[in-house]
Amino acid sequence: MPVKIRLQRHGKKGKPFYWIVAADSRSKRDGKYLEKLGTYNPNVNPAEINLNIDGAVQWLQNGAQPTDTARAILSYKGAMMKKHLAEGVRKGAITEEQAEAKYNAWVEEKAKAIDSKRSKLADVKAQAKAEALAAEKAVNEARIAEATAEEAEATAEAEATEEGAEATAEATEETAKEEE
Repeated sequence: MPVKIRLQRHGKKGKPFYWIVAADSRSKRDGKYLEKLGTYNPNVNPAEINLNIDGAVQWLQNGAQPTDTARAILSYKGAMMKKHLAEGVRKGAITEEQAEAKYNAWVEEKAKAIDSKRSKLADVKAQAKAEALAAEKAVNEARIAEATAEEAEATAEAEATEEGAEATAEATEETAKEEE
């Protein structure tokens, strides 16, 4: 029975969510599987991957073939590295302690890289938010300045009309006195 480690699609249209499963290669994409090894959510940045590494390594050692995407995920999480080190231990090239030390060093390095990416994404997001806030403040200040200018113009116009009305009233009074 040829076994594949592959992705099984779940979620809804436009929002995929995948299970990482070990399944018979003849079964349907979303059909029967032998074991669920983890989940993969590509909708967030960076993608969220939960994986049972020991289970995946066990399936790989028993001859399961990962699909291209599943191989990339397994490699990203360190299952392929762990399998490679286990092969070295089995052949006698390295000891179990050396393999464990190499694997732990690799995991720490990977965690640092992921944390650095998350912090960069958070910085970019904060910077974009600050720029948007500054642009919004500039627009609001321009709007306020325009409103005060219009208000001042309206008051000046109102005063001019009042002065004009007073001048007209005085002129009419003067002409009325002259006629008398």
